[in-house]
Amino acid sequence: MSSSPPENFEHGRPTTTAVVLFNLGTPGAPTPAAVRRYLREFLADPRVIEVPRAVWLPILHGIIVPFRSPRTATKYARIWQAAGSPLAVATAALERALQAELERRGHHVTVRHAMRYGEPATGAVLEQLHAQGATRLLGVPLYPQYSAATTATALDAVAGWLRGQRRQPALRWVRNFADDAGYIEALAAKVRAHWAEHGRPERLVMSFHGMPRRTLLRGDPYHCECRKTARLLAEALGLDDKQFLVSFQSRFGAEAWLQPYTEPSLRELARAGVRRVDVVCPGFVADCLETLEEIAIEGKQAFLSSGGSEFHYIACLNDDPHWVGALADLVERELQGWPTRTPADPAQLAASAARADALRRAQEA
Repeated sequence: MSSSPPENFEHGRPTTTAVVLFNLGTPGAPTPAAVRRYLREFLADPRVIEVPRAVWLPILHGIIVPFRSPRTATKYARIWQAAGSPLAVATAALERALQAELERRGHHVTVRHAMRYGEPATGAVLEQLHAQGATRLLGVPLYPQYSAATTATALDAVAGWLRGQRRQPALRWVRNFADDAGYIEALAAKVRAHWAEHGRPERLVMSFHGMPRRTLLRGDPYHCECRKTARLLAEALGLDDKQFLVSFQSRFGAEAWLQPYTEPSLRELARAGVRRVDVVCPGFVADCLETLEEIAIEGKQAFLSSGGSEFHYIACLNDDPHWVGALADLVERELQGWPTRTPADPAQLAASAARADALRRAQEA
């Protein structure tokens, strides 16, 4: 998307700072037509499907999109909310919560969210912020673990928009937060709260989105970062190696993906006599089709039908207050040196310092 300043452009206008949260995207409705539009955009990205275009695009448009869209639309219909797609609802709620938290801490910034595929489109969001005078952009992909198929393609979209701009803003980018202390503690707090209400399972399954195994062999750090997140979360929860399992879901196609796979692992646990499992998805910040349908519905059915007795899905962080605080901490670190501060309230500063100190003590305990 390109924009040119009008002939009467006003120089010296006030400038602002914007924080943009990037998520993957979602169809606009749980219908085959809406899913077709979404899949055409999503699966045509060469970072998502690393197959030569001449080979892949005829398969995508001639086989995958026509046959997969109705099935996927049915899955979306199972989880669709009155307000819309769960991913869209949760991401918008996180935007509002982060805006409020940063304002409470004395920052004058604009927080927006954008989707890599679907709406609100990345280019449209950046164009709006640009028109409003944003000259400093902090991009925060909501992917804790870096992957070329997620984090990198979000940056590709931003770079594509920047190519059309005469007055380019300054850009900062959060690469990942797989081992961020606040993120890990927010995950642990979510799990502890679930266990306080429902008791503890025999096994905690940490299910991450899968990627083809060749991406690991080509140097993508995603698998290693997933393992690191899982290890840190297990340590925060006081779990030994026999009390948790790391697995990978959402396999697509016939080639080998990162293993072990989630659904077969759930079946194996049940057949081995494990009566209860809890599943958490640390790679997803917001609940979506992959968590609410693939895990909470299909994963549950797989475990119970294989002999398990009790299955619990632990919701994503969404706009949980622990996570909002941790994300605000991360954003504050990345904003250092940019003029974002409004006159500080001493009481707010003291509360923020106390919260940071409490988080450090919790991590050290």
